[in-house]
Amino acid sequence: AVLDVQAACQDVTVTQELLKEGFHRDLLLKVELGVMGKDAGGCTVAARTHLPSGIYVDPYELASLQQQNLTKAVLIPAVIDVEAPEYLATGLVVLLCMERDPRCSGCFRAAVPVHGRYHRPAADSEEALVVLKSPEVLLCCCDSDLSGECWKPAEVEAPCSGKPNGPCQWYSIRHKPVYEEPILHVPVGLRQHSSLVCVVTLLVTVLCSSLILAAACKYGHFS
Repeated sequence: AVLDVQAACQDVTVTQELLKEGFHRDLLLKVELGVMGKDAGGCTVAARTHLPSGIYVDPYELASLQQQNLTKAVLIPAVIDVEAPEYLATGLVVLLCMERDPRCSGCFRAAVPVHGRYHRPAADSEEALVVLKSPEVLLCCCDSDLSGECWKPAEVEAPCSGKPNGPCQWYSIRHKPVYEEPILHVPVGLRQHSSLVCVVTLLVTVLCSSLILAAACKYGHFS
């Protein structure tokens, strides 16, 4: 019986994928409940993922997507400094409510736009690596009677759509670890180029300021 429970728990699989290229990507999460999915008809499935300081979700962009009913997510903390570089930022938690995948029984998916932060210049590498750990799969089944060997109670600050008129307990599901964690490659500058960058920046600033001053003197009206 113990082996059967472990097999049912391990039958739950999670995959993550970073779509697009560059600093602005989409994080796609997929959950397959396997044997458990047959009894999860009235359940709500969510994924709680911890994003490191090198990547973030724009709360204003997320609010716009929520208004269009394109995603359901909660950010912790809710206030995020989108301008901070990686070395001054902190990690955050994203709680994503997942939608059923009509092409697969017991499958759920969700996507959220993420953005890479600027990193410190490096000494010997032109890119920094941001590794995304496997998310925590959460299940809320207010109207279903499922075996509880595969999960443990979890504290989640989000309502459960299975029981909108009252409280409902969320559970964290045991699942297979992600075999390949997605990695965001963020371009960084080289320290030996610092002097050149400073000189070029100063020259461009002086040139642009001179052009603006010349245009103001030529076309401006001074009393």
